[in-house]
Amino acid sequence: MSFMLGITPWPVASALLWIILIVAALYLIRSTAHKTIQAAAQGLHRSFRMASKAVSRSETNLAARNRDVLLAAGREAKERIIEREFDRINETVRKDLANYSGLHRSLSESIGRIEKDHQEAVDVPPDPPGWVKAVKAVADMDAKDGRAHIGSILSDIHKSLIKAHKEAMAAYHEASAKRHKLLRHMRPDWRKIQQTLGAVGKNVDSLLSRSVTIDRHMQEYEDIVRGHDRATSVLSSSSLVNFFVSAFVLCIAIGGATINFSLIARPMAEMVGGTSLIGDFRTADIAALVIILVEISMGLFLMESLRITRLFPVIGALPDKTRVRMIYITFTILFLLASVEAGLAYMREVLLQDELATSALLRGEAAAAVTATGEFMWITTAAQMGMGFILPFALVFVAIPLETFVHSLRTVLGLIGIFFLRVVALVLRVLANIFLYLGVLLKQMYDLPLFVPLWIEERMSHTGDGPAPDQDLKGARL
Repeated sequence: MSFMLGITPWPVASALLWIILIVAALYLIRSTAHKTIQAAAQGLHRSFRMASKAVSRSETNLAARNRDVLLAAGREAKERIIEREFDRINETVRKDLANYSGLHRSLSESIGRIEKDHQEAVDVPPDPPGWVKAVKAVADMDAKDGRAHIGSILSDIHKSLIKAHKEAMAAYHEASAKRHKLLRHMRPDWRKIQQTLGAVGKNVDSLLSRSVTIDRHMQEYEDIVRGHDRATSVLSSSSLVNFFVSAFVLCIAIGGATINFSLIARPMAEMVGGTSLIGDFRTADIAALVIILVEISMGLFLMESLRITRLFPVIGALPDKTRVRMIYITFTILFLLASVEAGLAYMREVLLQDELATSALLRGEAAAAVTATGEFMWITTAAQMGMGFILPFALVFVAIPLETFVHSLRTVLGLIGIFFLRVVALVLRVLANIFLYLGVLLKQMYDLPLFVPLWIEERMSHTGDGPAPDQDLKGARL
């Protein structure tokens, strides 16, 4: 520094001389420096733009793949629903058609009996009484010849009329009683026909409602196959809901597995030794964890064999005979493991009660020791044994939320990846624009120390082209 200020006897003059020399050098290489700054800025700008476009293409490809996965999962789920609905309709139709011959025969017999009773219950008009003809004969008699016999004839007519009236009333009562009896016989057949038709109507209504449901599912399935945006958005929302719900259920299952682990970890330490280690972990803890994982595995295989879940297509593709055998085998293993856990839970309670009694005896509290092993010990023992036996079977149903979680996880990870790539592309575009304008800023900052020579250059250019501004102004005014 002192050398630079010592080129003249006056330091200030030396500093001014160096400033003039530096400004002159910067002015001389100004064009080259501007080109260098511009080239560097444009190079960085183009690099970040290319990176942004590459990330955007990756985001587009990931979105397309996520859309395909989502549509495939939705199509598979909808196919399972439609298949189940068709199975239900098939079962209903098969059941109804199997009973159709008996139903038809029952209706035909009931209708035949009703027709027979109806024919027998028809009201047949009675024959006209005989006194009508007698009155007609009296009316046709000559007045002169019939005066002597009119009194006796009318008396006979009166007697006949009373007798006919009694007979007609008796016949009427008998016919009415017979018709009422026939109608009472028809009543059970009416009710049977009504019940049969009601059952048929109920089955038909059930089939109609299921056909409407199938039509709706088929419309949704067609939208999924065609790849409509509405179907994609609905499937995406449903996948997110399924993801969070299944994650919540899995957290509950993890809590149940933790309780199950605490029930069998302590007695396992008595069985395999509490001081034995495998690495940094106790052998008893690893053994208890292995038992729980084996139970969960057996539960998964049982659900797959029952075709409730489809995590392992190989199990679902097995022949029915082999699959049924696998159901029995997995259930037997699960039952044995649950029994083992119940025994371990009983052993845990016994060990706990022994420790409490021993502690009470060491403190000199004999009464407390007796109370600790009292008559109510069986309640907690039975509760722990029940929990140890039931929890393995409860963990079987973890397969259902696990399958939903696995299928929805692909969609959720795809959405997260799309969001991440979109953010990266935006950041790269922003950085590209920043470097572009940073180059302009560096050029302006480079010209900042050169304001004096640049001002002189500008004045000289205006002096050399004096009339031009006036002409430009005139042209602008015109």
